[in-house]
Amino acid sequence: MNIQNFDTIIDRRGTGSLKYDGAVPRGMPADILPLWVADMDFRVTDPITDALRSAVGHGVYGYTMPGDEYFDAVRAWWHGRHSYEFDAKSVTLTPGVVFALAQAVRAFTEPGDAVLVQRPVYYPFSEVIEDNGRRLVNSPLVLTDGGSYEMDFESFERRLHEDRPRLFILCSPHNPVGRVWRAAELARIGELCLAYDCLIVSDEIHADFTYAGNKHTVFSTVSDSFRERSVICTSPSKSFNLAALQISNIIIEDPALRRRFRSELNACGYSQSNMMGLAACRAAYEHGGPWFAELLGYLSENLALVRSFFPPSSEKLDTPRLIEPEGTYLPWIDFRGLGLSHDETDRRLIHDAKVWLDSGTLFGPEGEGFQRINIACPRSVLEDALTRIANAFAV
Repeated sequence: MNIQNFDTIIDRRGTGSLKYDGAVPRGMPADILPLWVADMDFRVTDPITDALRSAVGHGVYGYTMPGDEYFDAVRAWWHGRHSYEFDAKSVTLTPGVVFALAQAVRAFTEPGDAVLVQRPVYYPFSEVIEDNGRRLVNSPLVLTDGGSYEMDFESFERRLHEDRPRLFILCSPHNPVGRVWRAAELARIGELCLAYDCLIVSDEIHADFTYAGNKHTVFSTVSDSFRERSVICTSPSKSFNLAALQISNIIIEDPALRRRFRSELNACGYSQSNMMGLAACRAAYEHGGPWFAELLGYLSENLALVRSFFPPSSEKLDTPRLIEPEGTYLPWIDFRGLGLSHDETDRRLIHDAKVWLDSGTLFGPEGEGFQRINIACPRSVLEDALTRIANAFAV
């Protein structure tokens, strides 16, 4: 198998790409450089393409179900990478993790119930809560003087006690602040949720992306009691750039919870999965390990490039500052030291630098003054973007 040259620039314009072709429809300049939405500018590994070609070559695209080989591949990946063991019967397939989060909200809460999150956090969390008529409750993460985000356990328990949320949506690893939660942190919030009878839905879509010195811990592996009160949301879509194939594996080990989730899935009319997604997921998990190892090394070097432009602990207070990520390929950049309004920061990025990032306020009010950047692109593209940003802010 040939490992891809990640430096290769692939023109995605004119392909219906949300990342590139979505600029003008979303009010952005046509010539803007997009580093916002979380997909990668890299071709998938050859075995995935081969599996898709084989499926296309068959020529019949009828209803398709996953076989034992599919579940074996999913289970082997999670066991080998994260020491997570589960039965195939625990897996429910959905067309995406956000879709699964919405189904979990509907399955395990009632209209008007509180659902707990930790902002700043991936913005669809808020959308699936509020769009389904539930009440969003927030226990904000705290940015320490050392430049790392931490959970506020006192605030977390206060929200559990006062608002009585029926559901907590955990982001692990955290998007956008880049934390890879330690087992002790997960244990503490898990015990609090058990004490207050709050179910945990853990979005672990970025689980494979951890940098040196950090190890992802699957929430339900921390304690046997957590297995009975959690929903673990996984997908190959981030690790292998398969978002458009719409395939996710949702792991619910408690039979009663699994029945409730599947009942909600049935109620929305979803049954068989996308056959191309099934083929791609299996190929990725069976044969994609070497490619992913190369990818992670490349992203680590891209992160070093970001660090060289915007050091985490710069002596200059009036420059953008990297919040050092432990995981994901979506670093969080602190622009507050420049003394500009959030709107002015957005304006300079979009119209002066001509770079499209995810504005921090999308992730909640706690994101004001921050921007999220996608570094899963060829290094020359990233360097161009960082240079544009530095020039626009005279860094």
